[in-house]
Amino acid sequence: MTTDSLDMRFAAACAIAREAGVLARKRFLERPRSQRPDFKGPQDFLTATDAEVEELIRNRLSELFPGDSFFGEEGGGSFERDVWVVDPIDGTANFARGIPHFAISIAFAREGRVEIGVIYDVMHAELYTAQRGRGAILNGEAIRVSGLAQMNQATVEAGWSSRLPPEPYVAVVDKLKRAGANVRRAGSGTLGLAYVADGRIDAYCELHINSWDALAGLLIIEEAGGWTNNFLAKDGLRKGNPVLACTPELADSLIQATGIAKEP
Repeated sequence: MTTDSLDMRFAAACAIAREAGVLARKRFLERPRSQRPDFKGPQDFLTATDAEVEELIRNRLSELFPGDSFFGEEGGGSFERDVWVVDPIDGTANFARGIPHFAISIAFAREGRVEIGVIYDVMHAELYTAQRGRGAILNGEAIRVSGLAQMNQATVEAGWSSRLPPEPYVAVVDKLKRAGANVRRAGSGTLGLAYVADGRIDAYCELHINSWDALAGLLIIEEAGGWTNNFLAKDGLRKGNPVLACTPELADSLIQATGIAKEP
């Protein structure tokens, strides 16, 4: 097995996510003594742990795969043929406020196609993984999307970002509620997508999300039999895009309710 092997990268991503999770959990349990949140913008939290966890992941991957590029939410990087795209803590506001709902997201893309997705729910020790063509796994067990077909029985997570004004978000929530859906927001797009893959909720939507928050989750959903929009269109890797991911039976209804089409 060579370092060009996707299997080796997959195994490494799983191990590194767990190692990074140990660090993130330790820092979470230490707060507030060791953590004081700063703000990148309105309602946009930053903690020292974000950078610390990202640096651990970056160092481990660069040691194992020195030819791969790396892009992290906090430290940036570059997008080459082979690139790791990482969010060290998605759900930083939850982390900063002592809410145990946040995750580490690690994705690997080759030539613009995501091949590996790993999400680690730190405080619940749940590792969601997918390698393209091999199905979606949670802690060693195969997972599938819910298969639910009725909007009036569906639970949809509607993500919100300070990058957009509130009015479009409120309009989407209104349309979803009028269609009969239960709408929630838990503060981590990464975990929202993971929950779609596992059938805990039926859909996740957001009018703009960055690639480091979404790439791992979208592959895991696809491998769990779900439907996703074409997130990487129009340079979604670098600039982000709207995202819609769901059990396939709800796709048409959700496109109508959210205005998020298959092609951004």
